[in-house]
Amino acid sequence: MQETQLATTQLGTTGMEITRLGFGAWAVGGGGWEAGWGPQEDDDSIAAIERALELGFNWIDTAAAYGFGRSERVVGHALDGVSDRPYVFTKCSLLEGPGRRIEHRLKRDSILREAEASLERLGIDAIDLYQIHWPIPEVDIEEGWWALAELKEDGLVRHIGVSNFDAEQLRQIRQIAPVETLQPQYSLIVPDAQDDVLPYCESNGIGVIVYSPMGSGLLTGKMTRDRIADLPDDDWRKHDQRFNEPELSRHLATVERIESVAKRYDTTPGAVAVAWTLRNPAVDGAIVGFRRPDQVDPIADAANLELTDDDVAEIEGRQ
Repeated sequence: MQETQLATTQLGTTGMEITRLGFGAWAVGGGGWEAGWGPQEDDDSIAAIERALELGFNWIDTAAAYGFGRSERVVGHALDGVSDRPYVFTKCSLLEGPGRRIEHRLKRDSILREAEASLERLGIDAIDLYQIHWPIPEVDIEEGWWALAELKEDGLVRHIGVSNFDAEQLRQIRQIAPVETLQPQYSLIVPDAQDDVLPYCESNGIGVIVYSPMGSGLLTGKMTRDRIADLPDDDWRKHDQRFNEPELSRHLATVERIESVAKRYDTTPGAVAVAWTLRNPAVDGAIVGFRRPDQVDPIADAANLELTDDDVAEIEGRQ
């Protein structure tokens, strides 16, 4: 079957030409930990990754924290034997604490140990993009960034970036080594990055890949009040303020506007939500998470969907 060719772009100054959509492996980590997504079958995760690769996705974003190693192991298993391997991006600085809760650590020795463990789980010789997951504790971000620069110098990682940093933190660590990429949260639900950090990245040549462009499922058109009520207790979304009133009603109204635009393009609300993020000139790619293979195709349209100014005005409730 002939597949639609996914649009590609350069990721900042890394030299990597990436598809505008990348496979996000947060939910692949399953449940049972602080930021988990409830029960998840590894076979479904692997099938979803395989389907994304069939459609042309050429990068996967994961993290050691997702299921505390589970996501990286699943990604490694899915890529075992793949001849034309996609780029693999992962992250450090979140460790497993008591009760499977997250502990933040940016000390050099800890990061070096994390990198070695990630390489082993992923089954690769070098990480294509290694990222600090959160700038916490802030007092240690320079030490953490020195460690990533060291890993790049040693050839264990090819490119280095950060996630969830603000513009001032980017300015601070750029004095140590160039920041090649930023991974911020960005969506119609959480648009704040467009006010400060995205313009900063665009003017300073920092590549951007955004996470949760569909609002962690809120903007797919499939998230209803009943479905949220039925989410497992170990799915973080059930307890998040965005998935509860009074915020929920506002977000569902946004979904209705997205659905109207999606109908005009004969596509899905999720694809429109992702295309909205890709329209920002600072954004090189969007991370889209899938838990089953059937979820991949309906969102793949977003890579080539160009929204008009009128579409955007309608989506944002400005007309």
